Order: sequence, then C-alpha cells, then structure tokens
Amino acid sequence: MKNLVLLISGRGSNLQSILQAEREQGWGVCVRGVLSNRADAAGLDVARAFGVPTQVIAHADFPNREAFDGALGDAIAALEPDVVALCGFMRVLGEAFVDRFAGRLVNIHPSLLPAFTGLHTHARALEEGVKWHGATVHLVSSALDHGPILAQAAVPVLDGDTVETLAARVLLEEHRIYPPAVRALLEGRVQIDGLRTRIRPSSDSSL
Repeated sequence: MKNLVLLISGRGSNLQSILQAEREQGWGVCVRGVLSNRADAAGLDVARAFGVPTQVIAHADFPNREAFDGALGDAIAALEPDVVALCGFMRVLGEAFVDRFAGRLVNIHPSLLPAFTGLHTHARALEEGVKWHGATVHLVSSALDHGPILAQAAVPVLDGDTVETLAARVLLEEHRIYPPAVRALLEGRVQIDGLRTRIRPSSDSSL
C-alpha cells in the first residue's frame, strides 16, 4: 500500500478535495498524515474530520529556513511517503528539501504555468489582460513553481471579473484536476521525460 502525506498552511480546500476523492473512489492508499506550518490552519480540522493524523511544525520556531526544512523533512520521512502533496503550503522549500523528496513532491499552482509564477496570480492575470487563466499541477523542483507539469485546466477571464470571482472559478478547477494527478503519481502511472510528462490511463473506469 502506498503512503500519502499532505502539507498545508491554510483552509485546506485542495486537501479536502483529495481526501474526499480518496474516500469515495477507494484509492487503496494510506494517508499517513497532514502537516502544517501553522497551528491555526483550518485545514487541520479538515484532516481530523477524515480521521487523518496531524502535526504542526511551525516555521516561526526555527532560526532559519534550513533548520525548518530539516525538521519538516525529518517528520515527513518518518511517515515513509510515496507522494507528498502540497495543498496551499505557503513556504518556499529549499533545494536540499526538494532533492530529499525528488519525484515525490507535487504542488498545485493557481495559474497556467509557466505564466504567473509566485504570488497574487489572479490579480496579475487581470492586470495583464489575459483572456485565459487557470491552474497547474506540477512536480516540485528547486526552481519556484517549476518542474514537470502533470495537469492543467483553463478558465476564461470574463468581463467584469474581480480577483475574487476569478479565484473562485480557478479553485473549482483545482479541485477537479489535483486529486486524479495525485492518484496517478501514487499508482506509478506518470512517465517523465525532462519537463514533459505522460499519464497512463487508469484501469478504474471512474477516472
């Protein structure tokens, strides 16, 4: 049985979408834990509602990023994960951490990468006047919001959109594309060639 660990910093809506999909579809994996760098993250309650163990490793308790990354990495390694899914985890992870879990770290970013890396993607999309925006699931590399792309979904930018309305439209797509991408990684169906990927179909007709 494959092991899944999830990292959060906030409300955990993508966490909930993954846990719900795992429960409804019967992935046959062990969700070993949800870790957060914030004790007040609402997503911790989401995890507990699904019966998933939680841990808090507060970045503020460490003198620098390297010390935090080391402690977080040790806590994750103890859970023996096959996949570590970042679900709104709002800390930049250092190169040593990324290398430690290379090929197992996956993230979802609220833009159509490589456009709009970093923060405030919805506001920047509106400022730039793009007609399409969206979300990207990608493997994590040491470069911010880079790495092989597993899935993307696009939404139109409508006349009259605000940051809030655009973000809500993108979030629906995040919840749609993230769970199957995580499942594909867990099931070993992702083939990687440089920055290009191919996901083999699942034998599960529900996907």
